[in-house]
Amino acid sequence: MSKRHEWSSTLTYLLTTAGATIGFGATWRFPYLVGENGGGAYVLIFILAMLLIGIPMILVENVIGRRAHKNSLDAFSPHYQKKSFSKAWKIVGIMGLIGCFGIIAYYMVLGGWVLTYISSIIQGVLPLNHTLSAQETRDFYMQNIEYNPLMVSIYTLVFVLLNYIVLRKGVSDGIEKAMKFLMPLLILCLIAIVIRNLTLPGAKEGVLFYLTPNFSKINSKLFIDVLGQVFFALSLGFGVMITLSSYLSKSENLIKTAVGTGILNTIIALLAGFMIFPSLFSFGLEPDSGPKLIFEVLPIVFSSMKFGSILAVSFFTLLIIAAFTTSITLYEVLISVLSEKLRLKREWAVFWVLTFTFIAGNIPSILAYGPWREVLIFGKNIFDAFDIISGNIFFVLTALGASIFVGWILDKDAKEELLNGTQSKLLVEIWFYYVKYIIPIIVAIVFINGFKSSFLD
Repeated sequence: MSKRHEWSSTLTYLLTTAGATIGFGATWRFPYLVGENGGGAYVLIFILAMLLIGIPMILVENVIGRRAHKNSLDAFSPHYQKKSFSKAWKIVGIMGLIGCFGIIAYYMVLGGWVLTYISSIIQGVLPLNHTLSAQETRDFYMQNIEYNPLMVSIYTLVFVLLNYIVLRKGVSDGIEKAMKFLMPLLILCLIAIVIRNLTLPGAKEGVLFYLTPNFSKINSKLFIDVLGQVFFALSLGFGVMITLSSYLSKSENLIKTAVGTGILNTIIALLAGFMIFPSLFSFGLEPDSGPKLIFEVLPIVFSSMKFGSILAVSFFTLLIIAAFTTSITLYEVLISVLSEKLRLKREWAVFWVLTFTFIAGNIPSILAYGPWREVLIFGKNIFDAFDIISGNIFFVLTALGASIFVGWILDKDAKEELLNGTQSKLLVEIWFYYVKYIIPIIVAIVFINGFKSSFLD
């Protein structure tokens, strides 16, 4: 077996995993869920869930990926894990691939939406030289997103082609180099916008809403939203962490990298909140606008600011950079499987993955708000169905399968894998029994409640 590529440094790996986990999960999904769930209570439970579930689950996928040193499908193969068990465990890898396709199907379209906004602001189609009304931003969204599938298709294709340029160069020359440039740029832009928004009049009210827990808001829905966000935000359950860790050196300290990934993701998510809520409260806007928060509400904020057009372009550019750092790692999951299973040259594997996902996933998601709006799956349009089915079924089932696989199939071999590069034997023992007995119960509860709320209620 030929030697698998390894990351050039721990920092490069951390930047890449941070890029994989930041994306729209931190900059789009986290803020609107905070707003819907009453602010500080959600933030508090999110931080606790990241520590108690997120980081242990990162280690689960890291162990599987690095031990096999193969793609996220073969990582569940007895041959590459060098252990005797049923080949049926590959079903876990297959579910992860399906979930990965599901998120790519609509994720790239969100990238197309953001590029549409950037272009429209620059061209003056979305004028921010006067204070916009809620109706004006709603009309723009309807006319340029929901009722203009051709424009969204073009910008989505542009976003896909940007991914192609990086991915065809491979892990070292493509993904590593992109992350070394994009992640510091993303963090600097984020900090700059946060500082600007914290200086707005009335920003204090937004900060208090964001950080002050209202314990009356804590309910079963909040827990489901938090745990779902942890999986989404950390790219758990769809093969990303397994794939990225398959390029890790055996001497790497997995505990340190997992903790670093979890902490960095939490910091970025918290910064995203500071970027949004002070400005909303400063201009008297409601924080509970849901998924369309950044597309229909924030343009009103920017139109009320001095140099609003520049700030808006900066904000949406930050979003597209965050989305890009995630999308290239999502694609890498499918590319690594295709190239290794079919022994395709990387250039062709990249071409076929991006082409197939664009035709079979992105186009239907775009049409879901246009000509195909009447096509419903479980009562949801195609775009929302990709999100709910992948997030509430395949991500969680894959994570559940992975935790059982590590705790009950790899067993002592999982502990040995984690001990490579670390001397924290007691910590490894605690993690192992926690993953073996506690995590599967928590994940199963999340799955049952998420399934009920999405498909039965």
